[in-house]
Amino acid sequence: MAETYGGVLHGPHTRLDADSIRTAYARYAKSYDSWFGLISRPARRAAVAAINAHSGTRVLEVGVGTGLALPLYAPEKRITGIDLSRAMLSQAHERVAALGLTHVEALLEMDAQATAFAPESFDVAVAMFVASVVPDPRALLAELRRVVRPGGTILLVNHFAAESGPLWWAERALAPASRLLGWHPDIRMEHVMTPPELAAASWRRMWPMGLFRLVELAN
Repeated sequence: MAETYGGVLHGPHTRLDADSIRTAYARYAKSYDSWFGLISRPARRAAVAAINAHSGTRVLEVGVGTGLALPLYAPEKRITGIDLSRAMLSQAHERVAALGLTHVEALLEMDAQATAFAPESFDVAVAMFVASVVPDPRALLAELRRVVRPGGTILLVNHFAAESGPLWWAERALAPASRLLGWHPDIRMEHVMTPPELAAASWRRMWPMGLFRLVELAN
């Protein structure tokens, strides 16, 4: 049976679940910083710079991973980070302790699509490299909308699939390996946002070579 992202039909090979995500990122936890951390650093820095410029102080970082972004936040921000991977969170806890990051209030093992937070708990929520990991990207965005106050801001940093060309073919070829990779190589922006949300969002391509996009959406 085919699966969908926000009503867009995909093959069953693209299905991810919590266990496959945990398994994949348990493999990556020790080496994540040295490879993906380097590739994603410009996009991560741009996202945190946007948050630091925001007037709100209550920040939720979804998919906090090993905590690479945590030292970049301004001291006045109060950061709560969540991740589904216990192995990645262990690395984040070590980073917070080693660097004495007092602005980090909590690091929690939690499902980004169904958090335990009360509505309107945060001024800003950022999901870095998460939309292509969760089973249902639109459920992720709906949850971010729920936990961010009206007038707050939602930021997404992610790779979104090309519409054509050689990269499109490569992304489609990798799609059957989604469970092994722990992410969807072929996710597109319309899998995450409805047409009105797409129209309202602002976004820009990030280095390297526009591989990632920084998307900002008012709640």
